[in-house]
Amino acid sequence: MTGFLRSIGLGSPERKAWALYDWANSAFATTIMAAFLPFYYKDVAAAHLSETTSTAYWAYTTAIALAAVALVSPVLGAMADYLGAKKRFLAVFMGFGATFSALLWFVGEGDWIRASTIFIVANIGFAGANVFYEALLPSVARGDDVDRVSSVGYALGYFGGGVLLAINAAWFVSPDTFGFSSGGEAVRASFVSVAVWWLVFSVPLFKVVREPIPRLVPGETAGLNPGRVGFGRVARTLREIRKYPDLFVFLLAFLVYNDGVGTIIKMATAYGAEIGIDRTDMIGALLLVQFVGVPFTLGFGRLAGRLSAKGGLFVCLAGYTGISVLGFFMTEGWQFWVLALCVGTVQGGIQALSRSLYSSMIPEGRATEFFGFYSVSSKFAGIAGPLVFAVVGQTVGSSRWSILSLVAFFVVGAALLTRVDVDAGRRLARAEEALLTPQRVSA
Repeated sequence: MTGFLRSIGLGSPERKAWALYDWANSAFATTIMAAFLPFYYKDVAAAHLSETTSTAYWAYTTAIALAAVALVSPVLGAMADYLGAKKRFLAVFMGFGATFSALLWFVGEGDWIRASTIFIVANIGFAGANVFYEALLPSVARGDDVDRVSSVGYALGYFGGGVLLAINAAWFVSPDTFGFSSGGEAVRASFVSVAVWWLVFSVPLFKVVREPIPRLVPGETAGLNPGRVGFGRVARTLREIRKYPDLFVFLLAFLVYNDGVGTIIKMATAYGAEIGIDRTDMIGALLLVQFVGVPFTLGFGRLAGRLSAKGGLFVCLAGYTGISVLGFFMTEGWQFWVLALCVGTVQGGIQALSRSLYSSMIPEGRATEFFGFYSVSSKFAGIAGPLVFAVVGQTVGSSRWSILSLVAFFVVGAALLTRVDVDAGRRLARAEEALLTPQRVSA
């Protein structure tokens, strides 16, 4: 077992503990974001609204949630870098995410405003915590190991999220067996289970992973106001963004193609419900994505070692283009299963390789600040996609054209990616890291 763990990049306790957080937080992405809350929102919280309107309102809800964290993550990231407080910021956002996940228990029929509000706060916690979690990657893994460690983190996330989703699905399918009065109560209990799962499996990260030593950029000293430093660093980075041309182009590419990826993840069950796909088929297909995603995500980590992370991303983007086209013609449950299988082959790869490629082109000492910008790119992508999906659906009266419109995101994203010189970006990151001063500063 030790040899196997080392072969996939988990050769140290710190790497195992870091990757296990993906196992912990993926419960939110699977049970709440992808599987149960979208149809609970449509069938219960927004039961009095039309199918197209409830789908659009769910899209608007996800867009608002992502916009909120996108606006503050770079500054908070810069503050965490300066204070050496990545894990503390992670704990705060995780606490909000888990707490408000549990509060979804109190959403009943007609409570679409309450459901939207609680989900927005929970998603801020989930997305915000990811900024600080991912910023720990450059200190946990370096060089050729980054792709493998990032990939195995996502693979664990798929497996962990799949395990809890399987449990939650069993509750829903047979509520009497597990002591629930109805399927609705089982769904609400699943929201609470996400909070517990998230908190329990996050413990190893906080106990084992070391907080990286903070580094001061030229002109800074210890003891400054963290808020002022945060805004100052972000302003400086924005002024100097031309110094990082390849990183900037990659962020643009990521913003565009991740828009399509995120929209498919968030809108799949709502879209399936609108066109008449049976709920059992949708939940089963989502479980398939989770478990198929494990070997394929690990496979993309190995593929990156042969083809490069950038080459692996092109393979994933081609796959997503085909998925969007097939989704337009989908009418039956078995087709949803086929599309889920296709998504499972590429979803983990595109997420893991995007994260590891970006990680390799940033200065380690400013990782959280730069992952804040990564979060901005990711979250603004998540804003535009659902909005386009909602507007197209409401304009033509069907979400079929919404799913087809996502092809543009993958094509444009791939075109931008061709302009990224990864080696030049990595050389610049190493040069910038050499200018930073390691120093312990007090909070």
